[in-house]
Amino acid sequence: MDNTVVIKGTKSGIILVLDSDTEYDKLKEAVASKFKESAAFLGKAQKAVAFQGRELTEEQKLEMIDIIHQNCQLSIVCIMEQDERLEHSFRQTLEKNLINQDYNTGQFFKGNLRSGQVLDVETSIIIIGDVKPGAKVISKGNVIILGSLKGNVYAGSSGNQNAFVVALDMDPMQIRIADTIARSPDKPKKKGVQITKIAFWEDGNIYIEPLDKDVMGDIRL
Repeated sequence: MDNTVVIKGTKSGIILVLDSDTEYDKLKEAVASKFKESAAFLGKAQKAVAFQGRELTEEQKLEMIDIIHQNCQLSIVCIMEQDERLEHSFRQTLEKNLINQDYNTGQFFKGNLRSGQVLDVETSIIIIGDVKPGAKVISKGNVIILGSLKGNVYAGSSGNQNAFVVALDMDPMQIRIADTIARSPDKPKKKGVQITKIAFWEDGNIYIEPLDKDVMGDIRL
């Protein structure tokens, strides 16, 4: 999986995690590509940005912001500097927001996630599209995929064991709910009739079952 650039969205800003070993010119190309691919999801908003994983000069930070503006409709209004005092303040603000957050609220993402792409959100997420092999979705709430799930999903990333994953075509490489991980079998399954399925946590295990009225009635929110 390509982790050259990872976008972590929060309620008030964006944390841009940059690989420390990638050449700067290639890093700029990766940032442009990542924000262009995520433009529909990010939408129009004013955000603060913080850079992690790599030391940047002031000129490079401004250049990165310019690249973001050119490839999506976000407006970056300030930079959170990476010193301990401000970082601690930033973390406290985020944690306070997350404590009061209702994980049952959610947002939408329309499009296919391809290999190397990471979608990391603070709420539940409804994806209108496919999650391809090598792509990854991380959510502190639930993940609902109105398409095929062939990649990796991490639901309840804050430790929420009531989180669940639903997909119209459930064939993941890996599903994680809270601290429990389930991997797909090495032996490929025979292609049968496509059935909407739900993955949920119970008694330390992850179960995948067809989504019907009985199962929906047992969902814990």
